[in-house]
Amino acid sequence: MFTAQNIKARLSGKSVGIAGVGGLGSNCAAALVRAGVGKITLVDFDVVSESNLNRQFYFEDQIGMKKVEALYDNLKRIRPYAALTIHHVRVTPQNMHLLFADCDVVVEAFDVAEEKAWFIEEMVCQMPDIPLVAASGMGGYGQLDTLRVVRQGNLIVCGDGATEVSEESPPLAPRVGIVACMQADVVVELLLQDE
Repeated sequence: MFTAQNIKARLSGKSVGIAGVGGLGSNCAAALVRAGVGKITLVDFDVVSESNLNRQFYFEDQIGMKKVEALYDNLKRIRPYAALTIHHVRVTPQNMHLLFADCDVVVEAFDVAEEKAWFIEEMVCQMPDIPLVAASGMGGYGQLDTLRVVRQGNLIVCGDGATEVSEESPPLAPRVGIVACMQADVVVELLLQDE
């Protein structure tokens, strides 16, 4: 059985990639840094906006900053010695292997359903040996009993799989944060299974 001390020791040698550092990715990264993951690669092309502050791990004085740079600063405040690599680029089928090939696990944290779909498909095809922890269905609030983890080989999906983000079902901090932490929990489980 693992203790808090030997979990952190084991996780310190592991590497996780996060594709997208919005509501899911920024909160998942914070949970993984707190858990003790040694190396995290953060990839996103966007900048912090005021509309992000209702659910993402950013602050008002970071509006206008590149998300990967703002998140780097925030994560370093949690754990100054965490090894963080940032890439301010859009993930594409052409660059994803270069960005994530050295990761033990990759987290899919895109906002747009079409981006989620192609990324999952490309990861499964290009890097089938790297576990991918994705998310689907986290819009709105309540109905927490519908959230689940679905496993299909090296693809693990967290969320309810149905509730898309929309005007009637906006992304809010509680539900997005829960799904992000579900992703982080699955990542920790996968990393500790390797031991």
